[in-house]
Amino acid sequence: MSTENEGTAVPPAPSAPPVPVDAPAASTPQASEAGAPTTPIPPVPPHASGGAQGPELVHAGPARAYASAEGGAQQGASGAPQHPGPGPEGAWPPPQAPGTPLYADGGAGGAGGAWGSGYQQPAPKPKNGRGGLVAAVLVAALVAGGVGGGLGYTLAKDNDNGSSTTLSASDSGGSVKRDAGTVAGVAQRALPSTVTIEAESTSGEGGTGTGFVFDTQGHIVTNNHVVADAVDGGKLSATFPNGKKYDAEVVGHAQGYDVAVIKLKNAPSDLKPLTLGNSDQVAVGDSTIAIGAPFGLSNTVTTGIISAKGRPVASSDGSGSNASYMSALQTDASINPGNSGGPLLDAQGNVIGINSAIQSTSGGGLGGTSQSGSIGLGFAIPINQAKYVAKQLIQTGKPVYAKIGASVSLEDSTGGAKITTEGAGGSASVEAGGPAAKAGLKPGDVITKLDDHVIDSGPTLIGEIWTHKPGDKVKITYERGGQTHTVDLTLGARTGDS
Repeated sequence: MSTENEGTAVPPAPSAPPVPVDAPAASTPQASEAGAPTTPIPPVPPHASGGAQGPELVHAGPARAYASAEGGAQQGASGAPQHPGPGPEGAWPPPQAPGTPLYADGGAGGAGGAWGSGYQQPAPKPKNGRGGLVAAVLVAALVAGGVGGGLGYTLAKDNDNGSSTTLSASDSGGSVKRDAGTVAGVAQRALPSTVTIEAESTSGEGGTGTGFVFDTQGHIVTNNHVVADAVDGGKLSATFPNGKKYDAEVVGHAQGYDVAVIKLKNAPSDLKPLTLGNSDQVAVGDSTIAIGAPFGLSNTVTTGIISAKGRPVASSDGSGSNASYMSALQTDASINPGNSGGPLLDAQGNVIGINSAIQSTSGGGLGGTSQSGSIGLGFAIPINQAKYVAKQLIQTGKPVYAKIGASVSLEDSTGGAKITTEGAGGSASVEAGGPAAKAGLKPGDVITKLDDHVIDSGPTLIGEIWTHKPGDKVKITYERGGQTHTVDLTLGARTGDS
């Protein structure tokens, strides 16, 4: 069920205190409350480590429109406010898995219309002799209070001979200096190095995401799906918290990793890159700070903890393009569409991940008019992997992927990653002379572990392989004919997304 904001409009405060009466007056029924419509939610394929079913995931952005308020209160004739009513891994691209989760897409966070119901002024209470008397007494009391106050002031003034002991209240709230280790201290240092990215295609479609300064040359790291609209001749810009806006261009993008690098045109000379941490040393329970532009609300800071590590995530934008795979850091810091590409920081302000995906609770399909909000299940690309990819993109403009040279089934499973009997387009499922062939793997083998990481499906295997670099040696555990085998394998390389 959706838990997005629901409620009723708050009635305006009365202009004067109500007059008490002895006789009870008939109450006037209030306008009926109309709850805000809940947002339906899209299903996505579960993936989890250790053989357990995982959450259904979507990418956290980009936000397709800024949040806006419509239908504000209007003044009626009486002056009272009137409120309006309511695939194989070996060859590229791997086929998209059935039910592969979609990027969060669509409108700006929910159906139109104001939350709750309008407020109706109560009917005036009937006047009678007693009510008039009470009002007169009240007026008299107010007048007497005024006179007494004036007299008191006069007496005090006359007795003031310059030796008054009256003390004025301090107008200082104490020191507002914030320690570097506090959330406020981290935010003050990190915010100037984050940007809100606007990407627009040649057809005018696009959205909002986030990025952060990677080096002093003007390179900004973000998600591939944030800038995808601007790749082929579209428009791209980056705006800093101080309001300075720069045109930008895509240097390189990696669909599989969901990482992209853009570069500012006429970049300023005083850029301060964020410090990169070590995502391998992150522990469950560590504090996290996320910065982004959820639903277009730039420079938003949220906090949480690391909820899990090595969470397998496979997502797609639903256009039939290649899926993205990662072995993610899971956090409960609030992440929403528009946070995509923003930094996930540790308590010292070091970047430990790139915010990329959230679990969706939206029932709308691709192109729907609603987006899910945060439910405390956000996922970030570990910075160790993202740093390697970003450097490759800056150097060559193309991503480099590690591979085993075998096609595996992308169907949901808890038993492992099965090598298919046939590869993409009828090719061999085990590449001749490739790493898997040299290690003795064959069609039908089921890979259950990569080093010490349990493999429960093909997407999980791909995500784990891509945390490594070409040339790395890994230990593969697989089953064949009911028996378990272990073999060492040296990962190969593939350049580009196609």
